[in-house]
Amino acid sequence: MRFQLLLLTSLVSFVACEKDKPTPTIDQRAYSVTTSGNVVTVRNLPGDTIIGVSAQGQPVGAGRYTFFSLESGQWIPNADSNSNRWDLAFAGTIVRVNNLTSGPGSGGGFVFNGSFESLTSVPVDSTFRLDNHPVSYAIPRGSGRAWYTYDGPTNLLTPIPGRTLVIRTANGQRAKVEILNYYRGGSTPSTSAADSIKIRDQRFFHFRYSKF
Repeated sequence: MRFQLLLLTSLVSFVACEKDKPTPTIDQRAYSVTTSGNVVTVRNLPGDTIIGVSAQGQPVGAGRYTFFSLESGQWIPNADSNSNRWDLAFAGTIVRVNNLTSGPGSGGGFVFNGSFESLTSVPVDSTFRLDNHPVSYAIPRGSGRAWYTYDGPTNLLTPIPGRTLVIRTANGQRAKVEILNYYRGGSTPSTSAADSIKIRDQRFFHFRYSKF
């Protein structure tokens, strides 16, 4: 009888714990990180995904950044945004580094005009830039300025081949990053897809990186 009561109590406690455990969101279930050699590939990392459309027809996010650590390969909780735990923060087309107006770290970055594979070390004449949020960023925002182009007629954003982000992490390490895709599942919608699909599936970052 005592054993049955103990077993019942354990089952009740387990069910209660499972009930209290937060259910992953759709964004969290799609996200993944894989490693091959010294290259880490991140898929479906949400960057302030769309929650609605403005009166002018522009997509609107929640204004919530997603923080990621290149050193640990982990999605960092927003509660740790004011720490050295993260290296990059994503929201729409904005990519922030952990320094000055963006965080307390020693981060920085610049855009290298060359392929991910060809970049084997940080060029000696390089200058790591810093964020001056919300005016400017180490990784510039705007079509053709850094890692992407935006085509108005098709309403699609495409990463620029041969553009590599060179990042100084919050703790002063070095890494190279190539953004591969901006859409859910890693597949850019067709030019003929409805704008509702293009809006719904955007702001999901796919990228690969390697530490120097």
